[in-house]
Amino acid sequence: MALILSEVKDTVGILTLNNPERRNALSLELCDELSAALNDLKNRKVPVVVIRAPRDAKVWSAGHDIRQLPQVCHEPLAYDSPMEKALRAIQEYPGAVIALVQGGVWGGASDLIITCDLAIGDETSTFAITPVKIGLPYNASGIVHFINRVGLNIAKEMFFTAEPVKAERAYHCGILNHLISSKEIEQFTMQLAASIAGNSPLAVAVIKEQFRLLSEAHPITAEAFERIQALRRKVYNSHDYEEGIKAFFEKRKPNFRGE
Repeated sequence: MALILSEVKDTVGILTLNNPERRNALSLELCDELSAALNDLKNRKVPVVVIRAPRDAKVWSAGHDIRQLPQVCHEPLAYDSPMEKALRAIQEYPGAVIALVQGGVWGGASDLIITCDLAIGDETSTFAITPVKIGLPYNASGIVHFINRVGLNIAKEMFFTAEPVKAERAYHCGILNHLISSKEIEQFTMQLAASIAGNSPLAVAVIKEQFRLLSEAHPITAEAFERIQALRRKVYNSHDYEEGIKAFFEKRKPNFRGE
């Protein structure tokens, strides 16, 4: 079964997450298919892409597939991991990528939404970034995505509490570009996509790349980079990370020790 359904309507590509049994978790396989689908649409010169879950989904995506996270002493969010490749495929797509969001968006799926160029949500959409729930050290690129989209204070609150941000607040703090009723969200999103597709695809692609380069212009020293890596190793080598994964599988509250 395909985990990503791909179609083109007029000038708009539509990619639908298609693993409801796993609540569209961002498994290695799903992320690989998402990257491949984006590459196919890129080769076909489709100017706008909409990423969505099935209509009226209660969960847009449950985020990382916890079953596939590496165990202690291994980098859980490596640069060459399928999810990181999928996020870069969205960033580097030479056209607008729009997230159409219905239902809950958890963990790394919130990063995926924020990485998209635009996000349209309905009243059921919620967003929670949850690495602290399992003692996971999120990576620097993901944190920058949130800082760029919602600002430092909101990003800190989302990461520190892991509590869901409901639709109206998500709109006001910049996660969503538009908050549209569930009855109208599909029509609105497709009209927005068609409007963008009617513009110069070269100009859109070049402006998008400028946005990417400028928003990522956060120079740090070699020492600071090495410190970030050391801090993250401290977490994924820790008791807390091991305990968080174990507690998830045992369906209980983790007993974190801060070590």
